[in-house]
Amino acid sequence: MKTAQQLIAEAKAQISEVTAREVQDQLARGESLALIDIREQNEWSLGHAKPAQYIGRGVLENQIEAKVPRDARVVLMCASGNRSALAALTLREMGYTNVASMAGGFRDWVASGGEVAD
Repeated sequence: MKTAQQLIAEAKAQISEVTAREVQDQLARGESLALIDIREQNEWSLGHAKPAQYIGRGVLENQIEAKVPRDARVVLMCASGNRSALAALTLREMGYTNVASMAGGFRDWVASGGEVAD
């Protein structure tokens, strides 16, 4: 039996992580990427990264294919980077080959000066 922290650590060992600053820089350079916020609806409603699309973690597997092609560059974000790490692993299992989790999540997005929308 594994704890949540063990599952998260295992996921992080198998996926790519990027920082909020790296994502902000990539977007500023006009690089194409799908920034997906997987937090709960109430978290999103309190504020979110302006360039992000919302797909809640609970429906990610069912909705991602209709919104994001499998060959797209995908960056997943949650509040701190844990849920997004687990989700990134799931998307890899679904055949998404260029997927990453934002380490530090929305908290680091805000702390590093990322644009926030209500």
